[in-house]
Amino acid sequence: MRGRLPSIDLPTKRAVKRSTKRRQDAPNLPRRKVAKTTVGREYAGRFRPSMFVTLTCDTYGPVRSDGAPVDPSTYDYRRAARDAVHFSALVDRWWQNLRRVVGWDAQYFATVEPQRRAAPHLHTAIRGSVPHDVIRQVTEATYHQVWWPAHDEVVYVDRMPLWDGDARVFVDPDTREPLTGWDDAVEAVEHPAHVVTFGRQVHSKGLLGGTEEAGRHIGYLTKYLTKSTGEVVEADTARQKDHHDRLHAELSVTPCSPRCAVWLLYGINPKGANGKTTPGHCKGRAHRRTTLGLPGRRVLVSRKWSGKTLVDHKADRNAFVLQALAAVGIEKPAPDPARLVWRKVDSGDPSVPPRDHLVMHAISERITWKAEYDRALLAAQDPPDLSAIRQAA
Repeated sequence: MRGRLPSIDLPTKRAVKRSTKRRQDAPNLPRRKVAKTTVGREYAGRFRPSMFVTLTCDTYGPVRSDGAPVDPSTYDYRRAARDAVHFSALVDRWWQNLRRVVGWDAQYFATVEPQRRAAPHLHTAIRGSVPHDVIRQVTEATYHQVWWPAHDEVVYVDRMPLWDGDARVFVDPDTREPLTGWDDAVEAVEHPAHVVTFGRQVHSKGLLGGTEEAGRHIGYLTKYLTKSTGEVVEADTARQKDHHDRLHAELSVTPCSPRCAVWLLYGINPKGANGKTTPGHCKGRAHRRTTLGLPGRRVLVSRKWSGKTLVDHKADRNAFVLQALAAVGIEKPAPDPARLVWRKVDSGDPSVPPRDHLVMHAISERITWKAEYDRALLAAQDPPDLSAIRQAA
């Protein structure tokens, strides 16, 4: 005889409600219905100018010509670190506001670069013309609220939280009490932990395609595309090095995401924490000394800018590399999808090579690829003219 199964009360996810009203200290913005067009209006029946806009972070204190603070003791490193971490979210909100104000789906190509003071700023090209007053109005009215738990005072400095394997949470090293869970900590938030805004310096300029000025501004967008962040953020003076060290120290205790291990320093269990999580040590780019909080997305392209998807762009890059290698006689056979079978291997599978062998094989493969590509790049350059040297000899 079948019995009736007992009812089980499943935990329900608590919805955290936040006010959608605009902040009283932010000006209001007009809102129009966004049309499907992706370019601005045309002038005189044939001119369709574009825009070049530069946006910067707010000031954190007076700086010298090399970007180092005049008085490091009064420079707001905490706000500088948090603004850098959440800069990409602020930029996303700016595009949302701009499209709502102009009434068309503005498309863009942008790059994020560091200023001399190591704060990120944005260079962007926009298809279509936007009045300068509108650009400034949207910038002044754009902000991003970070609805995270407060993280102003570090709780754990010398003794770190411990992982409890049975409870699967981090606990206090003295009382063995579980730290506050992420959902509980967020639910208790009554005010945003941080509000990001742009600075007063806003540069906007109208451009016509094919002109010398347009080419010069395109150079701003492509200046750092071939350089890593570590090559861009450099300290040439002792003051700059000290400034970077102070900023990096603040970034080391600034959480970068809900899963960041830095939350454990503030007595909060981050999302996805496990026994391998090391309190205070996060591998995110925001905490690296070489990046100084610069966003991971340094090149920002709207989906409709080129009419291509991410898969299309990846295929274009792959075709370019294969063409460059073929020019120097390096042929790379195309993989046969019918012969490749992907499956998840089990731990201890005897057919799987040791992990150190796999890592060394991957490193060797990458070194080979880089050497081949460098050879292709050198071959693509014009050889130097040695005729004058030979005649002199």
